[in-house]
Amino acid sequence: MDYPENKKSEKIYDRKTALLKAQKYCAYQERSQQEVRDKLYEWGLHRNDVENVLVDLIEENFLNEERFAIAFARGKFRIKKWGKIKIKLELKAHHVSSYCINKALSEIDDTAYISVLKEVIAKREKTIIDKHPAKRKYKIISYAVSRGFEADLVKELLTDME
Repeated sequence: MDYPENKKSEKIYDRKTALLKAQKYCAYQERSQQEVRDKLYEWGLHRNDVENVLVDLIEENFLNEERFAIAFARGKFRIKKWGKIKIKLELKAHHVSSYCINKALSEIDDTAYISVLKEVIAKREKTIIDKHPAKRKYKIISYAVSRGFEADLVKELLTDME
């Protein structure tokens, strides 16, 4: 008996079939060009076919790097409460251009950014048991920086909150 988890993904050697499947893949959610490229190679397409399918997807507006970057940044900021540094690094990992990264980060409202940072700081403050003020401050800064927020901004905000 064949169980779904034992089933390997089907190899598609036909460019037309791959294009249709890639259109469905892109229609489901925003994808980066690199994600789609990796998926096409996973499906067994050759280099020329992969690049041709990508061109077709871009021309048909299934793939749009700027739209992906904006949606990615907005989602990670709003849902996961990531800072701009972490978002930027993740977008670079997706091979998104600097222009699109900057465009996506500029879409994040500054007042909302500060508000989320305050929320992250407040949440972390509640979990710190240490009573020593310097250690508490260090732990808060470390946590916020690990979430992708700028260290100087975190320090400035903590000083204002004291």
